Amino acid sequence: MRRKEREIREIIEIEEVIRKSDVCRVAFANSDFPYIVTMNFGYCNDGGKRIYFHCSTEGKKLEMMDKNNFVCFEFDTDHTLYEGSDACGYGTTYRSVVGWGRISRVTGAEEREEGLLSIMEHYSGRRNFTFNPEILAKTLVLRLDITEMTGKRRQ
Repeated sequence: MRRKEREIREIIEIEEVIRKSDVCRVAFANSDFPYIVTMNFGYCNDGGKRIYFHCSTEGKKLEMMDKNNFVCFEFDTDHTLYEGSDACGYGTTYRSVVGWGRISRVTGAEEREEGLLSIMEHYSGRRNFTFNPEILAKTLVLRLDITEMTGKRRQ
């Protein structure tokens, strides 16, 4: 990181940025074709850091994932515009997290349910949901196993 004074090093603060974020942006790449999608998510760190998503059973991201499942992801929050005396004096405060990992389909019903519960917990603060087994069987859940992530802030 070029601006070391802005780096977030503590996992506690990195995870706070993730918790406060509304969405996760996931970037896929195949050959010369980049593709980024904004997704709802659930984050877990119970021995292994991972992010769960749910999505349609077909589409561009799945096609790209099947060719190259190494992705980049990004979260950001705490945006505030501050003014300056001229255009160059304006700026924005923020906190962000960027990371990399491998994304794959979740195949087991138990982990699919865990992934959906983590998504629901992120947005509702609750985990006490039940899922119709027929619908759960048709729901595609993705798991991104995080290999590296770093945080940055401007205050």
